[in-house]
Amino acid sequence: MNLVSLKTGAALVAALVLSSCAATAKQPASSDETVDALIAQMTLEEKIGQLTQFSDLGDTTGPAPNDDLQRRRLDLVTSGTVGSMLNVIGLENIRTIQDYAVNESRLGIPVLFAYDVVHGYKTIFPLPLAEAASWDLDMMEETARIAGAEAAADGLNWTFAPMIDISRDARWGRVMEGAGEDPYLGAKIAVARVRGFQGDDLSDPLTIAATAKHFAGYGFAEAGRDYNTVDVGTVTVHNIMLPPFRAAIEQAGAATVMNAFNVLNGVPATGDRALQRDLLKGKWGFEGFIVSDWGSGLEMINHGFAENERDAALKAIMAGSDMDMESYVYFNHLAELVEAGEVPIALVDDAVRRILKVKADLGLFEDPYRYIDEARAEATIMAPEHLDAARRMAERSVVLLKNDGGLLPLKQNDNIALIGALAADKDSPIGNWRAMGASDSAVSLVEGFEAAGLNFSYSEGAAVEIGDAGFPNEVIVNMDDRSGFDAAVAAARTADKVVIVLGEDGLQSGEGRSRAHLGFPGVQQELLEAVRAANENVILVVMSGRPLVLTWADENVPAIVQAWHLGSESGHALTNVLTGAYNPSGKLPMSFPRSVGQLPLYYNHLNTGRPDEIAEVFWSHYIDEKNTPLYAFGHGLSYTEFAYSGLSVTPTATGASVEVSVQNTGDVAGEEVVQLYIRDRTASVSRPVRELKGFEKIALEPGEAKSVSFTLGPDELGFYNGMGDFLVEPGTFDVFVGGSSNATLSAQFDLKAATAID
Repeated sequence: MNLVSLKTGAALVAALVLSSCAATAKQPASSDETVDALIAQMTLEEKIGQLTQFSDLGDTTGPAPNDDLQRRRLDLVTSGTVGSMLNVIGLENIRTIQDYAVNESRLGIPVLFAYDVVHGYKTIFPLPLAEAASWDLDMMEETARIAGAEAAADGLNWTFAPMIDISRDARWGRVMEGAGEDPYLGAKIAVARVRGFQGDDLSDPLTIAATAKHFAGYGFAEAGRDYNTVDVGTVTVHNIMLPPFRAAIEQAGAATVMNAFNVLNGVPATGDRALQRDLLKGKWGFEGFIVSDWGSGLEMINHGFAENERDAALKAIMAGSDMDMESYVYFNHLAELVEAGEVPIALVDDAVRRILKVKADLGLFEDPYRYIDEARAEATIMAPEHLDAARRMAERSVVLLKNDGGLLPLKQNDNIALIGALAADKDSPIGNWRAMGASDSAVSLVEGFEAAGLNFSYSEGAAVEIGDAGFPNEVIVNMDDRSGFDAAVAAARTADKVVIVLGEDGLQSGEGRSRAHLGFPGVQQELLEAVRAANENVILVVMSGRPLVLTWADENVPAIVQAWHLGSESGHALTNVLTGAYNPSGKLPMSFPRSVGQLPLYYNHLNTGRPDEIAEVFWSHYIDEKNTPLYAFGHGLSYTEFAYSGLSVTPTATGASVEVSVQNTGDVAGEEVVQLYIRDRTASVSRPVRELKGFEKIALEPGEAKSVSFTLGPDELGFYNGMGDFLVEPGTFDVFVGGSSNATLSAQFDLKAATAID
């Protein structure tokens, strides 16, 4: 067989099938056989090419790509030394590169095209942290499915999402990209989002391969400073950091995993054999491939772990990092390492096999152009039903933090003063990691109010962004322009109610955007205080990508709404919530601090030896702040009230069954997230004061009651010790059920015997 003559991926597969000794005329070769036959034909350079990912010119998340290599990218594709590209946008560009790969390279292996499709592609959904506040797993799966379908329709077949890092520190800008502080909720969301992106069949041209990232510990960067070191105990690693990754792989079949920038236990993740080769590929049996994060191979030199680029390539491949993103260490040094006998060719073949298998699963060998279809793109991208889903998701993501005196919902005849630059902003609601979401494309709150026919006047008050800082995705914050204060205050004085919209510009959270101060940027706090002095009926709407410190507002403002950055349909969704057309049902996926000095802050902390107030000052506390959060994990109000009663806990051989009655005691229909927490009173490893182990979102009409049931078994009652062994130990467990992590309805049961867990 003359492989040089093969001009398309389809022809390549057909030829390989015919040549495979395992194939017959009646039984075609499996994708594994096809991949193995292909590997047998590859040169070392071509194998290394499959392990190499280059970025196209344009959007980057690190130092700019090597310009010389970028100019040569088509030559590299033709030579078969590029296995994947990221940041290539547009059907025409993708088709051009794929043409070179399948028609000009020796083996015709198609290229894998990747992009950061984080919370939508062109139809933009709420930030992932905002979606997590919905606690609506079905809806999160739907938005990931739509995002994947739009990206696939535009020629892409791989996303670097979902980010499933657990984080307890709102200073870290990338909390906006994750699911919050809890590993149980985080694992459920990871499964939903991977299933949404990948569907039931990766070869479906409207699905894309997902990436579970960042493996591992990235969300625990010290001081909340992005890319900083991570230093935690192994109990935390196994019980908090790793569960979402294991769930994404074992329950949802995540095709790829991305390693992290940080060190963990002193070892950079890209070079961590224990994490990647021993745990992920070994104990967990992960069959997909691992991609490094942007330039992380080279960064091992800065970490003091690798001596030079050659050493970095050696340590990354030996540790199990399969594909190198924008480091060039494999491209430049892996061949010599293999030829010198320092890297077994079997490790290279294993990495190549994993990558080619994903390409086969995506159907790229059968049809390299299956993701390139102009008609499908026209019919799919920003379809009306996608915008409808964006509105529904945004409504469910809003959290009502406070509503003293029933100031909300707004009434049609209210005379409203709408204040704040973010109320008219059509860009910030798109948020960070906006993929192909167009700037200034969101529905603003001003537009939402207009569409709803509300009686309002608008005043900017104070700009959040007043210019471009000279680098993409950076903003200059207004620190001294108060020229709009007088008009805003005058409008507030004559209004029945004031809706003031404050918070972060959409690009003030995200990667590389850590903050040491979590108040409102610039002069916004001054504006809030001036407006509150003019009118006590203030409704504060907070747009942000992270929990902010809202202590003054909580003490002085009667109604507070956490609106995050809600995406394309932000204004319509937020208007529906404020007017009661949609009754808010969101619950916080992260604790809100009273002060930045409390961080990291999280509900599922361990007890201390001195947890309670004792004589004088010798107990675990601050002398100038409370220990508790301002708003607890799981907190979120509604325009109705819910009553919990009849908690019943029945022990079983392996745990307990739990039942509780929830009634809507108000006058309007609403949704409630019923949350179950446990505490293991005594164990061989200290356990948290509370742990989320079940939740269900239910809808209730006025006066309606429902019985909600949960099952507690070994998976919920067990834990990992510091060696990574999963244990289920006998003992007494407390059970708490309610509408937040502060639930007071409780019962207890005894687990009589330990359960063996593999």
